[in-house]
Amino acid sequence: MSASLIIPLILWAAWGGTSQAGQGQQLDRDAQARDRLVESVIVPSGIRNQGVIDSIRTTRRHEFVPKVHREKSYYDMALPIGGGQTISPPYVVAFMTEKLQPQPTDRVLEIGTGSGYQAAVLSPLVADVYSIEIVESLGIRARKTLDRLEYENVHTKIGDGYAGWREHAPFDKIIVTCSPEEVPQPLVDQLVDGGLIIVPLGERFQQTLYLMRKQGGQLHREALEGTFFVPMTGTAESERNVQIDESRPRLSNTGFEQITDDGRLPLGWYYARQSRVVDSDDAPEGHRYLAVKNTTPGRLGHAIQSFGVDGKVVRSISLSVQVRGSDLRSGTHKDESPSIIVEFYNASRAPVGRRRLGPWSGSFDWEEHKKAISVPPRAKLGVVGIGLFGGTGELDFDQLQLEAIQPSGGDQDHPKKPGPSDE
Repeated sequence: MSASLIIPLILWAAWGGTSQAGQGQQLDRDAQARDRLVESVIVPSGIRNQGVIDSIRTTRRHEFVPKVHREKSYYDMALPIGGGQTISPPYVVAFMTEKLQPQPTDRVLEIGTGSGYQAAVLSPLVADVYSIEIVESLGIRARKTLDRLEYENVHTKIGDGYAGWREHAPFDKIIVTCSPEEVPQPLVDQLVDGGLIIVPLGERFQQTLYLMRKQGGQLHREALEGTFFVPMTGTAESERNVQIDESRPRLSNTGFEQITDDGRLPLGWYYARQSRVVDSDDAPEGHRYLAVKNTTPGRLGHAIQSFGVDGKVVRSISLSVQVRGSDLRSGTHKDESPSIIVEFYNASRAPVGRRRLGPWSGSFDWEEHKKAISVPPRAKLGVVGIGLFGGTGELDFDQLQLEAIQPSGGDQDHPKKPGPSDE
């Protein structure tokens, strides 16, 4: 499973070592890190179900993270776990779990867990969790971890997640943590009438998280928010109707005209914090723009989108945007500033480069900024983050464009008129 916010802006203390007093002190540090995670991210992000909050607070996420990445276990970020997969950020796990409305009598089917963390969070909230992993090495490791930690109501197998687990059907709830284009029919068939399924649907790099209820054999869907999950491997991925050309990177809904069913968030963008779509004739393009507002230094405010890019083919990209600022200031650290951040990742989801457009400060009306950004040769994935990133004030965005260009000898700034400097 992988919702792929990998911009490491959480400012918690670094992971401590295990020397000196040993394991007892480490357990205390782990518990303190989980407390910070809950109080700094989970609750402020809108999670209200107390059972879900308690499960995030007590589930030992570091046990499901490879040792090389364990110092980042309680950052709200995806982390590589091998097999081209990642463990999801805690907020995404909490959000999906809460939307399932877990009940003590529920039997839940989970598809594509990879790490076992989602199953562990569900475990104390429901009667049974049936977890299917398509990657054999990850499935074996997840089973060993769940057994060692005595999650007795979690049942695992390795196989085709889209085929479901017929011998244990029907299920009260289904959670899918990889991204098909549409819900596979076997999963619909194995869901009880009146049951819920939460699933990210869409293209390889741009999906929308849907909550669906089965009524009379049909799924009735509600668009929750944009997201990015790891696609299925093998046939399910190769037979997608829409194949992404990584030599032509692009973003979707760049004018923020398409919104979720509740009208608050833009489709195609995910992990939004303190962000809202504004209807206004003042928008530079169309009738809407995205506003990000924060009054507390250090608190996150942003929206994110992923895109495919092949660094062996695309040497540089052009990024342009219309922005407007009101009383913009940096936060408590130098990197906490209103800006656009572009991060690049290789095929294994490891970071290979980071670029910035901005930062911006003060107050100014709508103006266009443009930058040529070099693409690392090993890049296969890009992530664009727009927002305040711990800074304060209000920053409005519209008409964001990204496209491949010819090599230009490095990053160059091209503001069309005087304004805040771009770095």
